[in-house]
Amino acid sequence: MAPLDLPSSTDVVFVDTLRVSANIGRDWWGKARAQPIEITVYLHLEESYLQTSGKTDNVLDSVHYGHLTKTISTLIKERSSEEEAGERSSGFADADDLIQAVSERAFDLAGDAASEVRVVLGVPKMILLASGFSVDTTIAKGPPHFMSSKNVSVNDIVLPVIIGVNPPEREEKQRVIINITFHENTELSQVKSPDYKQIVSGLCKEIEPTSYLTLEKFVMEIVRFCCLSSDKVAGVTARAQKPSALSFAQSSGVQITRTREIFL
Repeated sequence: MAPLDLPSSTDVVFVDTLRVSANIGRDWWGKARAQPIEITVYLHLEESYLQTSGKTDNVLDSVHYGHLTKTISTLIKERSSEEEAGERSSGFADADDLIQAVSERAFDLAGDAASEVRVVLGVPKMILLASGFSVDTTIAKGPPHFMSSKNVSVNDIVLPVIIGVNPPEREEKQRVIINITFHENTELSQVKSPDYKQIVSGLCKEIEPTSYLTLEKFVMEIVRFCCLSSDKVAGVTARAQKPSALSFAQSSGVQITRTREIFL
């Protein structure tokens, strides 16, 4: 018999969707001001770290998620107070600056308990053509701490497109829902992250006047455009759904993942 492929003893303490307001640079309207954000933080603990607290039932043997929440909230308030006092031009330079600051505070709180900190930053109003925008970053323990992965997601872009092989589909535009995840190259630490607002805006302008017979071609063109949008983009995952394609199903769709090198 083949050996069982068992998972490792991984333990995580997390705070899910802490809603605050912070200045993370220019918003959709080009103004550097506070906007609503959502922060989720995962402390990836050393293997079997919660074994003791799982036996003793004592929170002192864990990393208190209440303290983690207070640590993040205090950081945001400190930066907001400094901004109001004119001590810095903005609360945070950008999303990466906030994520780095949150991860550093989380590492300080967890001490030797944490091997990684994963921060998911949601900015609902960042891209008006989409229902959501998020930056998902994992910071590994150093010294110095370093970014091991970063994925940027743009959710539920709705565009009217001529797409399909049936005669009615060649005459009338239909709604297509697009979701895109950009996989950044974290080894290019000196290269600034791309302006995703501009990328999405450019993509929509390119797509709207075109027409396609298949979702496969449509999605591949999205992946190609996004992969070539910046040297910082290592790869892209794109998914497109047609809500009106099937009578008894919510939608039909295609998802494609490719690396940037394929299109060079």
